[in-house]
Amino acid sequence: MRRQPLPRVPRGFARIRLLAAGICSTDLELQRGYYGFSGTPGHEFVGIVTEAEGADGVSWIGKRVTGEINLACGKCEWCARGLGRHCPTRTVLGIVKHPGAFREFLTLPLHNLHSVPESIPMEAAPFIEPIAAACEILDQVKIPKGARLAVLGDGKLGLLVSQVLQAHGARVRLYGRHREKMRIVEPAGVETELIGEAGKNIALRAWPIVVDCTGSNQGLQTAIAMTEPRGTIVMKSTVHGLVPIDTAPVIVNEITLVGSRCGRFEPALRLLASGKVRVDQLISDEFTLDRAPEAFAKAAQKGVLKILLKPPGT
Repeated sequence: MRRQPLPRVPRGFARIRLLAAGICSTDLELQRGYYGFSGTPGHEFVGIVTEAEGADGVSWIGKRVTGEINLACGKCEWCARGLGRHCPTRTVLGIVKHPGAFREFLTLPLHNLHSVPESIPMEAAPFIEPIAAACEILDQVKIPKGARLAVLGDGKLGLLVSQVLQAHGARVRLYGRHREKMRIVEPAGVETELIGEAGKNIALRAWPIVVDCTGSNQGLQTAIAMTEPRGTIVMKSTVHGLVPIDTAPVIVNEITLVGSRCGRFEPALRLLASGKVRVDQLISDEFTLDRAPEAFAKAAQKGVLKILLKPPGT
């Protein structure tokens, strides 16, 4: 922990007072060396705009907001194609060269902000970013209503992905190792199945679409074994270090691998506000920012879901 001056507010940016932020698996991987990161992490947040510089800045002051995490240049070919999330010179909130949300005040461009409706509780709002990441799957892969698919991994993201895809109309089966966590999504209609030791009980070559949310360097290999010929694997796990895989079954079975990262916030806001995705049971604990090292240690424990960080005095 360190004390710093209030962050400067460049033109076109807002200063945001943090209300709550969530520790996600990517934050834990950053701590282990992912992306060679150093600085202030945190990218899942909700806060109040306290200052804004820009043509429409005044209209944002006092609003409760969350924000898209990629800060694109707005000038390159990728940005012109509407793919600012892949801008080669982008910075990323709490991940690449832009201080993150685990502090009392943060900054983001005004055009990155989204107003958070009152129908979304403060503690639920930090889930907007990971729900958007789950919704990205629907922008990348055609999933017809009633389609069968498997989600591998019952951590925070796996529980969100399974709910999002079930709400879309797919028939989802969630594979995991923790019965108590998988029960959270069963009321949404998600089928669940416990994975035995060494991946026992998993149906091989049985699924047209498999989403790997394990956060494990073994998850992709398991997903490959589960996927039917000409099926698709959506890769959602960010893991520090190299992931060993046998590419032969990918080639022989003509499996498509789809990398999947951030998503649009608009569908995430709608799903959370409508109650079609429930997150209240995904919160394991809350800590104040001055207890952040303790919070990170708790978040890294097996079986723990979302840990929230809040400013001191809240």
